[in-house]
Amino acid sequence: MKVLFVSLGCDKNLVDTEFMIGTLRAAGYEFTNEEPQADVIIINSCCFINDAKEESVNAILEMAEYKDAGSCKALIVTGCLAQRYRAEIMSEIPQVDAVLGTNSCQEIVKALEEALKGNHYELYQPLKGLPDWKTKRSLTTGGHYAHLKIAEGCNKNCTYCIIPKIRGSYRSVPIEELTAQAQELADQGVKELILVAQETTMYGVDLYGEKSLHRLLDALNEISGLCWIRIMYCYPEEIYEELIQSIKRNKKVCHYLDIPIQHIAPEILKRMGRRTTREELTEKLAHLKQEIPDITLRTTLIAGFPGETQEMHETLMYFLNEMEFDRVGAFTYSQEEGTPAAEFPDQVEEMQKSKWQEEIMELQEEIIFDKNEEMKEKELWVMIEGKVDGENAYVGRTYRDAPEIDGYLFLNAQELLMTGDFVKVKVTGAYEYDLIGEVIK
Repeated sequence: MKVLFVSLGCDKNLVDTEFMIGTLRAAGYEFTNEEPQADVIIINSCCFINDAKEESVNAILEMAEYKDAGSCKALIVTGCLAQRYRAEIMSEIPQVDAVLGTNSCQEIVKALEEALKGNHYELYQPLKGLPDWKTKRSLTTGGHYAHLKIAEGCNKNCTYCIIPKIRGSYRSVPIEELTAQAQELADQGVKELILVAQETTMYGVDLYGEKSLHRLLDALNEISGLCWIRIMYCYPEEIYEELIQSIKRNKKVCHYLDIPIQHIAPEILKRMGRRTTREELTEKLAHLKQEIPDITLRTTLIAGFPGETQEMHETLMYFLNEMEFDRVGAFTYSQEEGTPAAEFPDQVEEMQKSKWQEEIMELQEEIIFDKNEEMKEKELWVMIEGKVDGENAYVGRTYRDAPEIDGYLFLNAQELLMTGDFVKVKVTGAYEYDLIGEVIK
């Protein structure tokens, strides 16, 4: 039996996909990337925002055609869309044979077996505890980097976000389990470990009674084989001094933080349910830069939240110009049913949202171009990501760039380099978001 996986959404979802693939592989199933060859198709879905929801629904409908054609014998939907719209999926898409909620993915073998018998199978375990994976993950990222999901769920309850309802409250994975996973990944050749959760800075509070991300970093730093440890999804108000000092002292921890601030206008922050102020954020960013001068700071922003005005947008633009984040992602507000913000008055027109989002990214393009110009002549370690076809040129990343979301560094090299290799590079030029360099002999 050959299985095809379609993994949608965030890197946290991808970790679940990799565990499901490992579980099925241990059960004797084979895999394919060709839809017509698949006996079983599994879609790990997303519904964080409208675009993600639409992508997931379209993927299910597309794969359902192979079920109608007879080549696919079982169609299974897992993940966030399955958790949130379980009844709609089973009633409106009859080709779907099995549906697993977000805390039930470890039962993928049972779901597949029942589907192949012609039985409809649904499982939605309570959003408590953590999945009990009993097999190794099968990496889909190329093997040189991997994500480590350190917690499940979220307690923040931002007014625009549906995640707590479909993933549950915050549950940390114990340090000993994470270090065991990390060692296993390092033994498989992983050199960069990317820590992910809905919010990483609250790690450990539920298990140890206090924030413990610094303790986890200390433990991961001791694992041989790892070269880089990267931290994503840090809520600014939860960044604490012991964490900053741990980033400073642990050599493998990248001087890189992803800090989603979403907005800066106080009226918008309050309506979002965010727990920080412009003054606190300015002070926190200044402190980070003082303690770690070469730190790269990334943020994400929402354009067109209900009630946002031109004046509030300009306040945000001024702040971005003042703070000069190294990396920025801006997204238009998505009106998600079931969230408080969806019922707010003063919803912003789609055209206005897009206009503000474009202005944010145009400003950031200017900022990053100037920052990249300042990188010329600097020497950096680069992880090789691949080779440019037909040329003695390679694509790589510095510690300043997370895979898939940030930029690249392009370099010429006469010697043969492999994906995952590290080389010392001198920056010689810059594009809008990318760098150019040459290998230092």
